[in-house]
Amino acid sequence: MPEKTRIEELVNLSESPDKILANLLPILVNLLHCDRCFLYLRDPETKLGKTAFCWCRSQEIPDVTHLQIEKEPVSLPAEDPLFAAALRTEPSIFVEDVETASRDQVNRDFEAKNFGHRALIHAHLCENNQLWGILQPCVFGQPRHWSDFDRELIDQVVKLITPVAITYVKSEIRGSL
Repeated sequence: MPEKTRIEELVNLSESPDKILANLLPILVNLLHCDRCFLYLRDPETKLGKTAFCWCRSQEIPDVTHLQIEKEPVSLPAEDPLFAAALRTEPSIFVEDVETASRDQVNRDFEAKNFGHRALIHAHLCENNQLWGILQPCVFGQPRHWSDFDRELIDQVVKLITPVAITYVKSEIRGSL
C-alpha cells in the first residue's frame, strides 16, 4: 500500500514527534477523504491531556486544537461512551452516523456540542493497557461508510504512531509538570 509507505517514511524520519504528528494529519485527511482529523494526547498516569494537533480540510470546519494542558473531567467516561471505550483500551471504533448510532456507543448530544461531526473514527493509541491518545478523523454534514481500506489504514497508523505519541506525551505533557 503506497499510502502506508508514505506514513511509514514520515514516522521513520528523524524529526521531532510534534513535527511527525502535525505532518501526519493532512495526509490522513486526504487518504480518508474526511473533513478534519485531530489528535488528543494524554498522560495515563496523571490524566492530563490536550488536543495537540488538528487539521481541517477547509476553514468552515471548526479547529479543535487546544494547547492548554488540562485535567480530564472525572465525569468524562460517564458522559462519553467513546472515551470510556478508549480508556478500556478497546479496539478503534468506526461510527458511520452519529445520529443513528447506538446510545451505548455514542452520546449524540455530547458529540454535537463538543465536535459537531456526523461520522468519525475513534482510534485508540494504547500500550500496556493504557490510553495515551485518540486519533479522530471525521466527516461533517452526512453519514460516512468506513471502508476496509479506511479500517486497515487506521489500524496501521495506530501501530506506527503510538510510540511517537508516547514520546510526545512524556516530553510535552508529563515533562511540562
